[in-house]
Amino acid sequence: MSTFALSSVLAKRASGMEEAPIMRMSRLAREQRAKGRDVVSFTLGEPDFDTPEPIRHAACTALEEGYTHYPPMPGFPEVRAAIAEKLRHENGLDVEPEGIVVSAGAKQALANTLFALIDPGDEIILPAPYWAAYLPIIELAGGVPVFIPTSAQDGFLPAAERIAEAIGERSKLLLLSSPCNPSGAVFPPALLEEIARLVQAHPRLMVLSDEIYEYILFDDARHVSIGALPGMFERTITVNGFSKGFAMTGWRLGYSASTPQLARAIAKMQGSFTAGVNAFAQRAILAALSDEARPAVEEMRQRYASRRALMLELLDGIEGLCLTPPAGTFYMLPDCSGLLADAAAGLPQDDMALAEWLLMEHGVATVPGSAFGAPGALRLSFATSEENIRKGCARLRQGLEALRGG
Repeated sequence: MSTFALSSVLAKRASGMEEAPIMRMSRLAREQRAKGRDVVSFTLGEPDFDTPEPIRHAACTALEEGYTHYPPMPGFPEVRAAIAEKLRHENGLDVEPEGIVVSAGAKQALANTLFALIDPGDEIILPAPYWAAYLPIIELAGGVPVFIPTSAQDGFLPAAERIAEAIGERSKLLLLSSPCNPSGAVFPPALLEEIARLVQAHPRLMVLSDEIYEYILFDDARHVSIGALPGMFERTITVNGFSKGFAMTGWRLGYSASTPQLARAIAKMQGSFTAGVNAFAQRAILAALSDEARPAVEEMRQRYASRRALMLELLDGIEGLCLTPPAGTFYMLPDCSGLLADAAAGLPQDDMALAEWLLMEHGVATVPGSAFGAPGALRLSFATSEENIRKGCARLRQGLEALRGG
């Protein structure tokens, strides 16, 4: 009798995938808590606020009204129209409702777009650090990532010259994230204008712009959609959603905005993998985009600003730590490479080992920067209570100072 081995039949794309470091650190933190340990987690990028009441109420009403059937593949017409109006009014994008595809989260919008545009061997230019989920999607689509490293010293922003150097014959997409997860960097208008000129100089290059954190900005940072710049709308796919700014992570609602022709191709991809997005949840989009929900969105932003200031204060002055204040999002990405280079014998020598050591020895969970193309750094989420920030930063300081025997 033959012995069946699942490993012999798994597709290479599945067997070659490893557990994402974000998920790994979150899992390890849960396991430590299950053992009775007190762990402070700075891992997941999830708002700790409830979805605003007007949005929740709209979904409940939609259920009562019978929105329980299959919706149109790209979204209800009135929902697509509301999103298009939002983008025209707030972002300056000259998009038609037919250019909107409502998806099951911004991640699906990104995947739809990459599968609609990328042929095997096409290159995707990717400034680093980048959201960890980009790479698996690019690879599944057959794309080849071309990385542009940045550093804390330059605010994690790519120089236009470096982007120009990365553009080649196989370049198909430039993938931008602003405000950026994990660095919190916000692309200034002047840099976006330089990038737009570079893109327009190449006949087949487009931009995929991830703008999911557009409402979470600090100080004088201003969000600009590159698709609104002269000559860029036809070359840009704008991806956004409701998870972060509206505290709607569990709703799985996102969208892409592009030309109607490209939107039809994106919708084909979505139809191949899933279908139209949850009918009653789509009705909540109308409430989220209404004036009634905006005070709650601003209140959350102000709370994040307060937490950001607190975390910066508590981590200030750690010798060897390079800490860049984030201009947006609810993350910061301190560069620990100086500490790791001077770490005492027997202590962590890289960010992956450092993250596990901080969890096991000091009870604070972080995510290694290598997961985002930023080796030597740690990503810290301040989408958590001030109590957790105070407790977690004290443990983090203790651990980082211990690296050098301080």
